[in-house]
Amino acid sequence: MKIHNPFRTALVATLGVGLGLLIINGAQTLSTVILYIGTALFLSLGLDPLVSFLERRGLPRWAAVLITILAVLSIFAAIVLIVLPVVVDQISQLVSQITPFVIDGQGTIESLKQWMSTTFPNLAVDDVFAYLTNWMASGDWQRSVAAWTESIGQGVLVVGGAVFAGLFGSIIVLVLTIYLTASTPSLKRSVYQLMPASRRERFMDIADQITDSVGHYVMGQVSLGIINGILSAIFLSIIHAPFTAVLAVIAFFFSLIPLVGTLTGSTIIVLACLLPGVGSPGTALAAAIWYLIYMQVEAYFIAPRIMSRAVAVPGAVVVIAALSGGALLGLLGALIAIPVAASFLIIYRQVLIPRMNER
Repeated sequence: MKIHNPFRTALVATLGVGLGLLIINGAQTLSTVILYIGTALFLSLGLDPLVSFLERRGLPRWAAVLITILAVLSIFAAIVLIVLPVVVDQISQLVSQITPFVIDGQGTIESLKQWMSTTFPNLAVDDVFAYLTNWMASGDWQRSVAAWTESIGQGVLVVGGAVFAGLFGSIIVLVLTIYLTASTPSLKRSVYQLMPASRRERFMDIADQITDSVGHYVMGQVSLGIINGILSAIFLSIIHAPFTAVLAVIAFFFSLIPLVGTLTGSTIIVLACLLPGVGSPGTALAAAIWYLIYMQVEAYFIAPRIMSRAVAVPGAVVVIAALSGGALLGLLGALIAIPVAASFLIIYRQVLIPRMNER
């Protein structure tokens, strides 16, 4: 190819590369905002089937959206009120057990020396404690304590900042979700108007299938989580498992994760039933048998009926999509990746394959 004006070609190429870099930097800068919008859109599509159900019962759109949002917030508030007192109680128990050792420091050291002398009779316990005492009195110990304290302070600041950012992001996502859920029909019409009139009807059909599939998928996963959480609470109460409410909430949240969520949550619950002092091997065995049976019932009876209106995604695609989404956006990406994969499958089956068959 002959270049008639090298300067102009180089200038256009440089401007093109600069524009591309500018777009990439802008996308990186706005990544958090894009994540908020994507999360809110995903949640609004998930709530749309429930809103549509209420609309078919005669409620106006705004009332259906208000009832749906209040119901979701009530469920999460109830979960927080269930988990928070238990966590506070366990922390207070831990503090109450540690406090006597901190107050009676000398007695604790003497008890430790006596235990070590009994357990390790060949060990020179006095020499070991003398070495530790000299090391603690040296400058190395003081520098280590100072560095450790500084690290703890920085960690507290980082955790506090992350908690504040999480709360701020949750409020933004909530507001966006309410807005998008209330204005879903108008947003759809606006997007549909961008397509040529000759292709608009076909585009509307495929777009409605995609949004309905995402909505049914989200509602299906939530339904599976609720069923697992309720049944776990009942069964764990029967076998007197420790922290029943917390473990039921764990079962609910992990059931929201596709493919491996129920297995992971069940493993955590069984291990929690083995905790010394609060659990027992018999309780853990009973929980393991229960979850093995439940996972089979969920896989072959419950999930197919709940997910019958969502697009069926092959298992290999589910694994690949979940791993890719998790690598990009963490847990949220793993959750969103499955509906996105289902959307691509719809486009593949109803757009790409028919076009290839026409050639």
